[in-house]
Formats: sequence, C-alpha cells, structure tokens
Amino acid sequence: MGDVVGDLNSRRGRISHIEPRANSTIIHAHVPLAQMFGYATALRSLSKGRASYSMEPLNFQKVPENILTEILDKSGGAPARLGQEKKK
Repeated sequence: MGDVVGDLNSRRGRISHIEPRANSTIIHAHVPLAQMFGYATALRSLSKGRASYSMEPLNFQKVPENILTEILDKSGGAPARLGQEKKK
C-alpha cells in the first residue's frame, strides 16, 4: 500500500482518507486528470495485479505556474484554438 500512496503523491495527488475494509484497503485521493494517464498500468505493476481503481471528476482548479509554463513552452506560447480549424 505504501508504494501506491507514494505513486499517488508523485502524481500531485492528495490523499483524503484511507478506509480499511475486510480484505482490502480503499484509498481516496484527489489527483489531477493529466497525471492519471498510464495509472492503470502503474497500479497493476505496483500491486502485482491485485488492485483496481475508479475515478470521477471533482472540480476544476487553476494550473500551477510551473506546469503552465511547461505547457506554454511545448505549445510555442500560442493560445488554444477552440472550435476553429487551422488554416492551410
């Protein structure tokens, strides 16, 4: 379980509570969606295939400044074009 909690923390996750059950433990955490890509594979590897997860949207938050800078650097600083096709 410690490896799973560590992985969630490395994904900027915040553990809200850990709930022991009869034969298992449920970890409730809030993790940014962008950090969850590839999580199924990581969780399967960390738990030797025994764990599963589910997720649901909670809210929207402002992107941290360092992550915003990284996103803008990758996009060349160009603003997003929503609903518009690129001109050829």
